[in-house]
Amino acid sequence: MPVVSASRLEDFVADMARTGGSSDKEAGQIARQLVGANLRGHDSHGVGMMPAYINALQFGKLSANQHVTLVQESGAMLLLDGNAGYGQVIGEEAMDLAIPVAKANGMCLMSLRNSHHLGRIGAWGEQATDAGLISIHWVNGITRMPSTAPFGGSDARFITNPYCTAIPASPDHPRMVLDMATTKVAMGKLRVAYNKGTEVPPGCVIDSKGNPTLDPSVMYEEPLGAMLPMGDHKGYGLALVCEILAGALSGGGTFLPGRSDGFSIINNMLTILVDPERLCDRTALMAEVDTFIKHVKQSPPAPGVDEVMIPGDPERKSMADRLANGVPVDDTSWEEMVQAAVQVGMDEAAARAYAA
Repeated sequence: MPVVSASRLEDFVADMARTGGSSDKEAGQIARQLVGANLRGHDSHGVGMMPAYINALQFGKLSANQHVTLVQESGAMLLLDGNAGYGQVIGEEAMDLAIPVAKANGMCLMSLRNSHHLGRIGAWGEQATDAGLISIHWVNGITRMPSTAPFGGSDARFITNPYCTAIPASPDHPRMVLDMATTKVAMGKLRVAYNKGTEVPPGCVIDSKGNPTLDPSVMYEEPLGAMLPMGDHKGYGLALVCEILAGALSGGGTFLPGRSDGFSIINNMLTILVDPERLCDRTALMAEVDTFIKHVKQSPPAPGVDEVMIPGDPERKSMADRLANGVPVDDTSWEEMVQAAVQVGMDEAAARAYAA
């Protein structure tokens, strides 16, 4: 398994994107966001996505060097279109438009449609917290095949529909970022398990007949199975809310048959940004947050657990480790990346050399 420094991994991804037609700036943004996901332990949304992006690019389902378009502005409400551009660029530009509106009005409701895969949604939450704002995100997606079964169902009807809330840092604690799929595990984590040849935890997937299985291949080999929502009916309900708020409200569409003809991952996102200073004194708010987090983390750890953590802690631990020791990329994902690089026109030896 290659273990590659973050800087070399960024160079590889940027080189791949640049060869595929992206400008230097766009290639850098794509690489920074994807490697950032790996650094935080979210390999599902990291550099292993590049082969899918290259396929989408070559089939005309992803467009290089696109920018977000302002479709409509009404007070503190924005409707944006991503023009099927790289989500790592579109997401950042969308937040750049929404943040000043939230600062001016105390809040912003931003609806983004038709972006290619937005990647790790927590990145857009972090962008908001860097500006001192609270953010809430609902996301849906339209791909070639659905991946997730409804509660009580036995086949897939929608995808993993992420939800995210991010809260700015306080004097004693770093920012809190809850970024999750509404399934028990993210689809990308099944891809990683499939590439590694490992099983998935119980209760995550069902086979084509609706039976529980630990085999991730049911998501990649015919006959296809389906993922299960987290929290049973509760996660299923949240997934439906994401589908409707992100897809229907934006005009980007919900996951219905015939909406995708393959090789694309289109995301829609509804985001609410809030300036907390419009509601309360920031110092008092941060003091309350600090006191509550300390109270929660003082719970004695359960057997086999080192410490009680809050959302964002696992990502910070992973980043410290991987910045120091490199980013592991499973053999299958690495080979797929090399072949994608060759597919887009890079020299194979040069691509493989990035793992040196």
